[in-house]
Amino acid sequence: MPGRRFRFDLVKTILWTLGGAILLFAAWGAVLTLSQGRISPAAWQSLVIAGIALGSVYALIALGYTLVYGILFMINFAHGEVFMWGAFTAWFTATGLEDAGLLDASPVLGFALVLATAMFVSMLVAVMLERIAYRPLRGAPRLVPLITAIGASLFLQYTARGFFGSGVRAYPSFGLFDGSLTLGPILISVKNLVVILAAVVLMFALYFFINHTRTGRAMRAVSEDKDVAAMMGINVDRIIVTTFAIGGLLAGAAGILYTLLFNQVHFFMGFLPGIKAFTAAVLGGIGNIIGAALGGLMLGILEQVGPNLFLSGYNIPSPNQLQDVIAFTVLVLVLIFRPEGFLGRKESV
Repeated sequence: MPGRRFRFDLVKTILWTLGGAILLFAAWGAVLTLSQGRISPAAWQSLVIAGIALGSVYALIALGYTLVYGILFMINFAHGEVFMWGAFTAWFTATGLEDAGLLDASPVLGFALVLATAMFVSMLVAVMLERIAYRPLRGAPRLVPLITAIGASLFLQYTARGFFGSGVRAYPSFGLFDGSLTLGPILISVKNLVVILAAVVLMFALYFFINHTRTGRAMRAVSEDKDVAAMMGINVDRIIVTTFAIGGLLAGAAGILYTLLFNQVHFFMGFLPGIKAFTAAVLGGIGNIIGAALGGLMLGILEQVGPNLFLSGYNIPSPNQLQDVIAFTVLVLVLIFRPEGFLGRKESV
């Protein structure tokens, strides 16, 4: 139909023009900022390290999105609340250990118990989501599970508010992670270093599990074709539950790493990190594990460095308050110029 084709081309042209204007605005802002020399090299270094640490958390959450999408081709928008429930529940463990004096007497054991609590609770919530909310809708059109995921997200948010209250809770301090280290010319806080290293270890462990274990090969087979995988003797339901469980474990670990960076929890804490992790998954290529990890790191660095790099040259006051604008602008630009992501591939319709 010529009329419909013309309208589609017009909308596409407008979007590309808008995206190009945003990129030109950002590029000129970066030129202005760097030419004015307002930010010292040490400050840039600190921003990049903070961005890598934050991006590591986004990457772990994004892996949960991309695993589920790779198996079921659905976006689990309740995954941010899986992240929140693990971190919030572990707060009670952390405060109980602090009251008992274990965090001071044995900080390594105390941190391990808190981390294990968060990962177990997040895994349990993720598995329950799959069993109760998503499995009955497995054969439904894609829009139905998407709406269900949004409803599940709201349910988990306000259930947490009812159980835990709407106030912000401060996490106990793990003295083990105080202070800073000097690695050659780089000064990095122990918290940032722990977050980065822990995320890298978990991402490599996931990559090894997916590519070098029997269950991982079964997951890849189910992602290719569920019916053929079932005829080959693979228990598809068990593999899907395993996928949700792994995503929940990673989200729980991300919740504790997030509290190391920001030291607080509340019932709404999963919303923005969840949306940003989804942005990271789209940026890298939804369904691609390596893409989700790289997308999380890229988004974290852009969120920390971008406001100062792109906006300081325009004399915008408090550019760091616009971090969320940078993150969601990245999502818009990716959807305009490369909707399949950097490492993704186009789907045939």
